[in-house]
Amino acid sequence: MQSHRQAQPSNPDAQTCLIIVMGVSGSGKSTLAQALAAHYGYAYLDGDDFHSQEARDRMAQGLPLDDAMRLPWVMRMRDYFSAAANEGKHATLAFSGLKRAHRKELRNAGRKTLFLFLHSDISTIQQRVDNRAGHFMAPSLVSSQFDSLERPVDETDVVDIDVRAPFNEVLQQAIAIIDQQLLGATQIQHA
Repeated sequence: MQSHRQAQPSNPDAQTCLIIVMGVSGSGKSTLAQALAAHYGYAYLDGDDFHSQEARDRMAQGLPLDDAMRLPWVMRMRDYFSAAANEGKHATLAFSGLKRAHRKELRNAGRKTLFLFLHSDISTIQQRVDNRAGHFMAPSLVSSQFDSLERPVDETDVVDIDVRAPFNEVLQQAIAIIDQQLLGATQIQHA
């Protein structure tokens, strides 16, 4: 198992945790976020569920979203997580997180937040997207996702995970990171 740099969660004194699994489409965000939610007994949410129908239709046509179209989407997520934090509900979120400003908005929800940045080379991601069925995003948008990605190189609450490894290895890496870097400091118990 590879070692990861130590991350400092956003809002470290918050009582409610948010694990954000981020990366381009096809990196395995939803699969990993669902598995982590099941492991910890947290609620699972998918950022795609917060998109407007107009945005979904646009992506299905192979047209990328611009920043003006993404901002209301991110604000809906931020507002949701801010309100749900008051109820003490821990959560995982599958979210592309392509833009630094969007990641910042989710930090503003006030939860103890850790980002897991799933990454790989473009050919691996393109192959995954080409083989995926039933998703609204057109496979032709993979390169635009890579073009839009502002890598989180100096964000202290982000840990990189290379997703070329088998899924079970990726999951075990993620659990080890969360146990040590998110839950270790406050001993928040999980299911």
